[in-house]
Amino acid sequence: MKRFEQMLLIGSFIAFSWLAMQAVHELGHVLGAYATGGTVSKVVLHPLTISRTDIGRNPHPLIFVWAGPLVGAVLPVLVFLAAKLCRSPGFYLFRFFAGFCLITNGAYIAMGSFHTAMDAGDMLRHGSPQWTLLLLGALTIPAGLCLWHKIGPHFGLGSARGKVNRSAVVVSASLCAAIVVIEAVFGSRW
Repeated sequence: MKRFEQMLLIGSFIAFSWLAMQAVHELGHVLGAYATGGTVSKVVLHPLTISRTDIGRNPHPLIFVWAGPLVGAVLPVLVFLAAKLCRSPGFYLFRFFAGFCLITNGAYIAMGSFHTAMDAGDMLRHGSPQWTLLLLGALTIPAGLCLWHKIGPHFGLGSARGKVNRSAVVVSASLCAAIVVIEAVFGSRW
């Protein structure tokens, strides 16, 4: 039973983290658009697609495009720090999510700097030097890995030998189910 709970915790929290990371990333694009007087035509968040924000008027394209990965990386870290400060139970879930967002946003932009597609392509086309995209990855990926350091036992790895907190399993599975349902029902309507 403990290995089932461990796999449920790990699987559901990785799935939740992927979908929630996309939502926070797109929130960054939306905030960037509105902060610069732009308009958002549509935000697509669906569990079976890669998220995107379609913009209408875009007076400051670099701010719009950079806001996605920057907010997507920084906001989860701020939430993790608040959870840690408040001594929230299960703070390691916040820590994992913050690390996940740092790694995925950094890798997405750094690796994308070698292509002309998606956000990285827009950054390059609008004048960002490639080194700035690589710098984002060089800063965020190691920071994310540092956040992940030594949290394996909370997920039943190493010395924990599959033992996980049952409440964390319930929270993780519930969060995963909720975000899947919300995005499946409303994800293409925003």
